[in-house]
Amino acid sequence: MDICERSVGISRYRDPAISPGDLTTSLVAVVTDAQRRGRRVIGYGFASVGRYAQGGLIRERFARRLLAAQPGDIVTDAGDNLDPYRAWSVMMAGEKPGGHGERCVAVGALDMALWDAAAKVAGLPLYRLLAQRLRLEVSAADVAVYASGGYPYPDHDLQSLTDEIRCFADLGFTSAKIKIGGAGLAEDLRRVEAAAGAIGGFDRLAVDAVNRYGQRAAHAAATALAPLQLGWFEDICDPLDFATLAAVANEYPPPIAAGEALFSESEAVLLDRYAGLRRNHDILLFDPVHCYGLPGYLRIIDRLTGTGWPRTAFWPHGGHLFSLHLVAALGLGGAEITPLAFHPFCGPPPTLPVTAGTMPVPEIPGVGFEIHQEAYEAFRSLTE
Repeated sequence: MDICERSVGISRYRDPAISPGDLTTSLVAVVTDAQRRGRRVIGYGFASVGRYAQGGLIRERFARRLLAAQPGDIVTDAGDNLDPYRAWSVMMAGEKPGGHGERCVAVGALDMALWDAAAKVAGLPLYRLLAQRLRLEVSAADVAVYASGGYPYPDHDLQSLTDEIRCFADLGFTSAKIKIGGAGLAEDLRRVEAAAGAIGGFDRLAVDAVNRYGQRAAHAAATALAPLQLGWFEDICDPLDFATLAAVANEYPPPIAAGEALFSESEAVLLDRYAGLRRNHDILLFDPVHCYGLPGYLRIIDRLTGTGWPRTAFWPHGGHLFSLHLVAALGLGGAEITPLAFHPFCGPPPTLPVTAGTMPVPEIPGVGFEIHQEAYEAFRSLTE
């Protein structure tokens, strides 16, 4: 019936006094004509984190196509629910191949809201609806999770970083990820040592270079980090610099993680073919929202598992409840959680406590934003 969108600022830090820069994301609400328990069903979604808001693309391109569609184009054959796959085809009608830079994020934000709405209409948690649609066996087992954060602080970085990682451990996380590459290698090694001490060992810590390194810097970092046997070394160089990534993979025995900044099946194929990644060893971090939503993400999984990658190699980026459902439904390796960063989506919600590095999936209809107070308040403001 309607689609609402608003851009909001999100911070990398818990402390609002620390400037978050200009990072934004898009909130969307898909308003349907369905009623459940006396209330109109509204599906919520957002553009994940790290790629900025997509308001223009959402409002002027993809939401407009959804609102102009005939009911038969976006509902099931039985007419009793939205069909997110059909809605996705409506959004992508007339789009040319290639050009995956930002439109994929806009489509993914709307796709999340459509799945949330469809699961609510069905009266099922999203992971159970997905398992039903995809004919998968699934149980309500907890999902393996790790805590993500560790952005460099402008003041007292090592002490603030240590406090942050200890907070992760106090919340029940047994592994964490921090950022490196913004300072010199010597400072990065000090940060790694401090974080590893706070989480309980180097093997429980992953590092993310945010695609900063060129070939020479990547080699130096890999040489220095290899003896530490970290959980993984993530986003080492430019996402399309497959030659540098392959060179690091050839000389760096511990796990490498990649894929967060690639957004399509075709790019995933190139990563698999040319980046030298080890299928039984490395980690794939594609963001389901940034990959054109669930339909695009499933294409990547199907294509790469067909070449020998196990499903457990997939650890979706994003740090939110949508990814948690996908891990549970699809049998993936685990999920990222951002306990302190990216308010209002920082979690886990109090009703989903982390225990020994695992987190339960929400058992209410939809994605479960309604039990995440800050996120729900932000979404609800779109339509009230």
